[in-house]
Amino acid sequence: MMSKRILIIGFFLLAAAAFFAQTERVEYIPTFDRKLIHYGFYLGINQNDFKLNFTDKQIPNPDFPGTFYKKPNVTVVVNGGFNVGLIADLRLHKNLNLRLEPGLVSNTKKIVFNHLTNSSIPQDSIREIGSTYLHVPFVFKFSTNRYRNIRPYILGGVSYDYNFSSNEKNQEDNSAGEFRMKTHNFMYEIGVGVDFYLYYFKFSPSIRGVFAMNNEIKNDNDINSRWTAPINFMGTRGVFLNFAFE
Repeated sequence: MMSKRILIIGFFLLAAAAFFAQTERVEYIPTFDRKLIHYGFYLGINQNDFKLNFTDKQIPNPDFPGTFYKKPNVTVVVNGGFNVGLIADLRLHKNLNLRLEPGLVSNTKKIVFNHLTNSSIPQDSIREIGSTYLHVPFVFKFSTNRYRNIRPYILGGVSYDYNFSSNEKNQEDNSAGEFRMKTHNFMYEIGVGVDFYLYYFKFSPSIRGVFAMNNEIKNDNDINSRWTAPINFMGTRGVFLNFAFE
């Protein structure tokens, strides 16, 4: 639900800003795009979820020896987060730029293991995950020709995430209440946005999707763990709404 709100807000902002930019007759900072390298920063909000794929493996139920859990049922409850970072932009062609955008991304999630809600220990079914990442995207920016004070573009590239909250090296696992994730992760990103040329700087709102390429879950020590054994793949999928100032 939150990701839909981010998309709706983003599209309305882009449409409104484009309308007002087109009504302005004076071209601001006309030589801005001739720079070989320029810098900036961005602020934004995000909504990160997990894509989950499950195995067909039967998991023993320790509360009832000799029986197995039913088909795993895991849901993710997500909350919005924020992102902030820097921009280094290299002009490769009049319509193509390569961008490095290192920053920090923070958000929280709650994973509910619904197949464990009847466990003898109720809290076994819920894991709270508060995540802070060093997010380092390398993206190509494909822009149209400038029209007055606007210039639409699309983005595509890859990114590296360092998860400060991963707990990957923690010897304790879910049996002790510790949900572990991998520290090093890789993503691909696609998005759209519009450059708006203002009197002193360029303002660039964009919407992008971020999708994990590797499995981010760190399996428990027990190969029959009721938490991690049913999960074959768990990877981030998120929506970012960024506001760049260059």
